[in-house]
Amino acid sequence: MILDIKLEKLSGHDRTGVIGCIYKAEGDIVKVGDEVLDIEVKKGNTTFSSDVEGKIIEIKVEQGDKVSIGDVLFTVEGEKAGSKGEAGKKQGFNYMANFLKPQKETIDGDIVVIGGGPGGYVAAIEGAKQGAKVILIEKENLGGTCLNRGCIPTKALVRSSEVYELVKNSKDYGIFNASSGYDFSEIIERKNEVVKELVGGIDYLMSKNNITVFKGSGEIMDKNTVFVKEKNKEVTINAKNIIIATGSVTFIPPIKGVESKNVLTSTEMLNLSKLPEKIIIVGGGVIGMEFAFICRALDADVSVVEFADDILIAMDEDVRSEIREAALEKGIKIYTGSKVEEIIDTEEGKSIVVFDNKGTKGYITGDKILMSVGRVPFYGNIDLEKIGISLNDKGRGIKVNSRMQTTAENIYAVGDVTNIIQLAHVASHQGLVAVENILGKDTEAEYSVIPSAIFTMPEIASVGITEKTAKEQGLSVKVGKFPFGANGKALTQGERRGFVKIITEEKTGIILGGAIIGPHATDLIHEVAVAVKNKLTAEQVINTVHAHPTTAEAVHEALLATTARGAIHFTE
Repeated sequence: MILDIKLEKLSGHDRTGVIGCIYKAEGDIVKVGDEVLDIEVKKGNTTFSSDVEGKIIEIKVEQGDKVSIGDVLFTVEGEKAGSKGEAGKKQGFNYMANFLKPQKETIDGDIVVIGGGPGGYVAAIEGAKQGAKVILIEKENLGGTCLNRGCIPTKALVRSSEVYELVKNSKDYGIFNASSGYDFSEIIERKNEVVKELVGGIDYLMSKNNITVFKGSGEIMDKNTVFVKEKNKEVTINAKNIIIATGSVTFIPPIKGVESKNVLTSTEMLNLSKLPEKIIIVGGGVIGMEFAFICRALDADVSVVEFADDILIAMDEDVRSEIREAALEKGIKIYTGSKVEEIIDTEEGKSIVVFDNKGTKGYITGDKILMSVGRVPFYGNIDLEKIGISLNDKGRGIKVNSRMQTTAENIYAVGDVTNIIQLAHVASHQGLVAVENILGKDTEAEYSVIPSAIFTMPEIASVGITEKTAKEQGLSVKVGKFPFGANGKALTQGERRGFVKIITEEKTGIILGGAIIGPHATDLIHEVAVAVKNKLTAEQVINTVHAHPTTAEAVHEALLATTARGAIHFTE
């Protein structure tokens, strides 16, 4: 019998979701209860399990597809559970009963890591390198959101959009190009190849470091027991220590009409075969603005609707002003101080975003709407209350101390699930700290010097204290700025926009922080980070020779601008 297996329900009141990891392939045999695929909904993931026995003939969805209640997910040649009566119990698919019966296994581990993102896999490698027997559990591809649906994929799109802009403007460099164009499906394919290569590299590192990897959802039964189901295998792990690194998922705000099929998250955006002609981005934070510049560079009509009074609100005003001006010059439309109230689908297949701006209604029509208003911790199959793990004071994120220990003995948590700072490099740092403490070394996570990197056009990076915070704290500081328009290397690259900004303590000259907006900002910021971390003075860094011609000279000049002598190649 050929059966169409439909999506009949989701968690809570959700009616739509996004296909996540698919565990089965066409031709695979499934039995009742087998996990077939994951569906990402507003509050996390729902695992779809088979209620039939048989052979999968066709899988009708792909990772990243948006699905609704009633959609057909896959087709099976087989029988519904309990549909064959007493006679059928002695024939049909029962001859496979022994074959389909789960294999049970029990193993021991010094460190069991649940989640293979930048916090989890880094912790696993570090633990293995220090001699621990490490077991890592990941239900999808290694690398987590960062590698598969976040940092790396978006940077691949950033690069493609940069190249396209360069080709369009090649005449500025004396290069003539009769026509320019792009194939978005090939851009996505290049992104997929980059991701595939990096995931393969992590797979290799797991093997090279003798780390046992299970593909499934880890469930903590008690403080020393973890259960995982991997295909036809059920594994019970006796764990001396556990690290929770389950990450985060996109937050979908309770906006009327948000279930529209035209509403996308970053996951779906990264898997489109065609870029929408007109896109509305809800949220002017890091993710929203990165996508705004990518889409606009690829000729899409882009509007950004932001609730706060400005985009990238955490940055200093001069940095925000510079990137806002760059966005407007490129044709990105920005609506700040605007609260989205409703999304209305039209008969033509488009959607209207209705927002309120200080009492005035606004209406924007687009082909697709990107929802980018933040991410929330994801706990997977872990019952936190059952194992004695508390949430933080705001109830969003697992509570940990400076050693990454939770409120449950020998269980640690790292990365976005702690909701301390949702950055991949912070997750990796926390993973290393957790392992150090598990192995008896007293180590604390330290967050005062965390560089941030935003891949807009131009790039933005910052570290340490901001000028605004310094003023709020009543600190006496000196601020030095140097524009990239006065830097030789930047001009040869056609990059005139942006500046380097350094903040020092007025009395001692110690470098407290800095911000860079301009070419290679995300690479240059680390010189400032090292200086802040080690409490170096401006003079100490100034006395370090900077190569010419490089954009790093702009950092050197900004440091000079904090002193009485001032910058050499620029005067206000």
